[in-house]
Amino acid sequence: MKKMTAVLVALVIGFAGTLKADEGMWLLPLIKKLNIEKMQEKGLQLTAEEIYSVNQSSLKDAIVIFGGGCTGELISDQGLILTNHHCGYGTIQELSSVEDNYLEDGFWAKSLEEEIPAPGLSVTFMKRMEDVTGKIEAGLTDEMSELQRMAAVDSISKQIADSVKGDTHYRTLVRDFYGGNQFYLIVYEVFNDVRFVGAPPSSIGKFGHDTDNWMWPRHTGDFSMFRVYADAEGNPAEYSPENKPLKPAHHLPISLKGYEKDDFAMTLGFPGSTERYLTSWGIDERMNIFNYSLINPRGVKQEIWQEAMNSSEKIRLQYASKYSRSSNYWKNSIGMNRGLKNLNVIAKKQKLEEQFTNWVNKDAARKEKYGDVLTELESAYSERAPFYLAQNFVRECMLRGTEILSFSLSARDLEKALEEEDEEKISAAVEALKEAGKEFYKDYHAATDQKVMGALFNLYFDEIDAKFYPSFFEDIKTEKEDGFESFASKLFKKSLFVNSEDFNSFLENPKLKTLQKDPAYQAGKSTLDLYFSLWEKTRESNMTISKNHRLFIAGLQAMNPDKVYYDDANFSMRLSYGEVGDYEARDAVMYKHYTTLEGVMEKEKPDDYEFAVSEKLKELYESKDYGRYANEDGRMYVNFTTDNDITGGNSGSPVINGEGHLFGLAFDGNWEAMSGDIAFEQELQKCINVDIRYVLFIIDKYAGATNLIDEMTIIE
Repeated sequence: MKKMTAVLVALVIGFAGTLKADEGMWLLPLIKKLNIEKMQEKGLQLTAEEIYSVNQSSLKDAIVIFGGGCTGELISDQGLILTNHHCGYGTIQELSSVEDNYLEDGFWAKSLEEEIPAPGLSVTFMKRMEDVTGKIEAGLTDEMSELQRMAAVDSISKQIADSVKGDTHYRTLVRDFYGGNQFYLIVYEVFNDVRFVGAPPSSIGKFGHDTDNWMWPRHTGDFSMFRVYADAEGNPAEYSPENKPLKPAHHLPISLKGYEKDDFAMTLGFPGSTERYLTSWGIDERMNIFNYSLINPRGVKQEIWQEAMNSSEKIRLQYASKYSRSSNYWKNSIGMNRGLKNLNVIAKKQKLEEQFTNWVNKDAARKEKYGDVLTELESAYSERAPFYLAQNFVRECMLRGTEILSFSLSARDLEKALEEEDEEKISAAVEALKEAGKEFYKDYHAATDQKVMGALFNLYFDEIDAKFYPSFFEDIKTEKEDGFESFASKLFKKSLFVNSEDFNSFLENPKLKTLQKDPAYQAGKSTLDLYFSLWEKTRESNMTISKNHRLFIAGLQAMNPDKVYYDDANFSMRLSYGEVGDYEARDAVMYKHYTTLEGVMEKEKPDDYEFAVSEKLKELYESKDYGRYANEDGRMYVNFTTDNDITGGNSGSPVINGEGHLFGLAFDGNWEAMSGDIAFEQELQKCINVDIRYVLFIIDKYAGATNLIDEMTIIE
C-alpha cells in the first residue's frame, strides 16, 4: 500500500506522451513531473511554477470555486470575477423582481456603489494541495472490513486536516483520489462578501436556451460578472459596507489576439464528477436506473413548469433558475445514454474486464487479491438494483420533484423542539423557518406544484413496485383515474405549507398536533422514511461496490504499468490542456471551430424567447461597430471549440493561451460526446467556449460599462 504514490507517479510519467488527444483532468501539484514538457511542446510558454506554486503568485491564485458548483476567475487587481451567465443565473434570479428583472434586461454597475450584495454567495480559493497518502495508509490494514477502513480513513483525515487548520480561518480537508488509493490534503480560503457587478440580458447570456444546450454550433454570450470583497487586511469577512475589493495574488491578463486552429488551449477549474472507471455493470446501472429515473420525472415536471412559465412573467421569473438547473442534467442524461449506446461503451468495458480476468488468472498472488473483484461487483449491482431504482424515483418524484414536500421537512427541528417542550429550541426553530419561508415563497407557485405532485405521484405509482410505495399512498384511491390529482387537491387545500400567510400564522403560535396532522408534513416524513429505508437496503451493496471499485482501479494500474490513469473528477482543482479545433460530428458533417455574430442573426426568431435578439445588438451588427474586439477578418467571433477535457463544475473555467492570457470562457460540451463523463471520446469530445472578445464587446459596446474594461489588463 505504501508504494501506491510512487507507482502512480511512475505510471503517469510513462504514459504522458502517448495519448492521441489530450485526455485527462490533471492534479496541479503533479504537473511539473507529468505534463509540463508535453504542454510546452504544444505551445505553452509558462513554467510549471507559474501555473501552480505555494510560495509565489501563480495562475491557480486567479481561479475560484464560484458558489457551490462552478468555476470563476479573477480578471482585475480589484477582485473582479468572470464566470458563466448560467453559473450566476440563480443569484441573478434571486436579486431580480418583476420591476427590476436582471435576468431579462441585464444589469451593469457603473461604479462600486452600484454593485449589489449577493447574500449566500461565496467564492473559494484553493491555496495548496499536499499528498498525504502515506499518513493515511499508515493507519490502514488489509484485515479491515470496508466499513472499518472508511472509518479509519475519516478519522485520520480529520486529524490531518485539523492539525493543519489550527486556529486559522482556512478550510482544510482530505480528499480521496483513484477510488480511495491516494489522498490529498487541500487548503481553501472562502470569501463570503460577493457582489453582483454585471450580466447581459438572457437574450445574449442564454441565447438558444434549452434548445441549443449541449449543442454545437452555439452563439451564446454565457458570462456574468461579480466582485469579491475583503476586510481592510485582505482577509475574508461577512458583508460590510466597510469592506474593500480584494486584491488577489494573481489575476488573468486578457488577450485580444484571437486564435487559430491548433493553437494551445489550457483550462483550470473544478470539474465536478466523472466515472471513467465504472465497470460494464456500473454503466448499465447509470443508463437504465440513474439516468432513466432522472429523465422521466424531470420531463414530466418541466412540461408542467414550462406551461406555467409561459402563462405569467412572474412565474417565469420564479421558476427560471429551477427550470434551468433541472433541464441541464435532464438533457445531459438523455445525451449520455444516447452516446454510450452509439459508442458501444458497455461492450468495450466488457472486453477490458475480460482482459483483466485473464491477467488476474495468470498469477496466484493476483488471484488472491483481485480474483473476486468483478464477480462481487456484478453481484452487488444486481442486488441493489430494485432498491436503487425506487430510491432514485423517490428523490426525483417526491423529495426534489414536489416542492411542498421537501419544504415541509424543514419543520422537523420544530417538531422535535415542540415534543421536548424546549422554549429556546422552539424559538430558534421558528426563526429559522421564517427565514426559510421568505426564500421559499418568493419563488413558489402552489397551483403549479399541485399539478406536479399529481403527475409525479402517478408516475411513481406506474413505474415502481408496490412494495416500495410510501405509506401515505394507502390513503389514495389509486383505482380512480384522478386518484393522485384528487389527493394533491385535498392536500393543497388543507396544508399550512401552501402559502406564506398560513405558514407564518402557524409560526406565531406553533402547535405540535397541528404540525403532525398536516398532510404535506405527513407525506414528507413518509417519503423521507421510505428514502432512508431504501438507502439502508443498499448499504451492504454500496460497501461491496466501493471496495471492489478501489481494487479494480489498483488492479488496472498494476496490469498496465506503462499507462497513466488520471483520477476521476471530484471537484478538486484540475488542469486540462488541448488545442483549438473543429470536428466531424458524423458522416459528411464537419463543424468549424468558431461561430460569429452573423449566426446569431441567422438564428433569430422574434416570437421565440429562446432566440430573441435585442435591437441594440442588431444595430451593432448592422453597423459592424465591433471596435478593437473584431477578429482580423473584421467579424465578431462569438464561440469556439477546443478539445479540453472538462465536465460539470468546469462551467466558467478560463481558457488560457500559451502565454498565460485569458482568451475564452468554457461553458458547455457537445451533444455527440455526452458519454464523456463515463468514456472520453478522443475524436468527438469538444469544449464549447465564449470568445473573450465577444465578452468585452458586450461589456463595452453593448452595455457601455467601460469602467469595467478600464480595470482589466488587456493585451492587444
